[in-house]
Amino acid sequence: MPMTTRDSSSGAESSMDFNNHETPTKRSVSGSPSVDEEEAEDAEVWDQFNRRFREVQSVLDRNRALIQQVNNNHRSRVADNMVKNVGLIQEINGNISKVVSLYSDLSSNFSTFFHHRNDKANAKPTN
Repeated sequence: MPMTTRDSSSGAESSMDFNNHETPTKRSVSGSPSVDEEEAEDAEVWDQFNRRFREVQSVLDRNRALIQQVNNNHRSRVADNMVKNVGLIQEINGNISKVVSLYSDLSSNFSTFFHHRNDKANAKPTN
């Protein structure tokens, strides 16, 4: 099942589907995945995890900048800046929710990947 998230700063959607493997790979004669295919699948999954962690880091970096702006606005004691802080704090809150969701998806996908991998390993015939 693909994961789709909405980037609060750009409105863009990103998706990650752990079952979509477009890389051509070799198959063994018995029909089970070859070592090359398993390595390609592993590389694809780790690449997807890496991209998702970069997305999390981007949101955290954005929050760092927002928090600095909130602090600067607060120190200025200018009424207009205090009003701006309401929107900034709401964005920070939304970003925190997004990070929680991203980490939840990562955890679920990580678990699913390894359960799927263990199921494949257990299904291999023992000769």
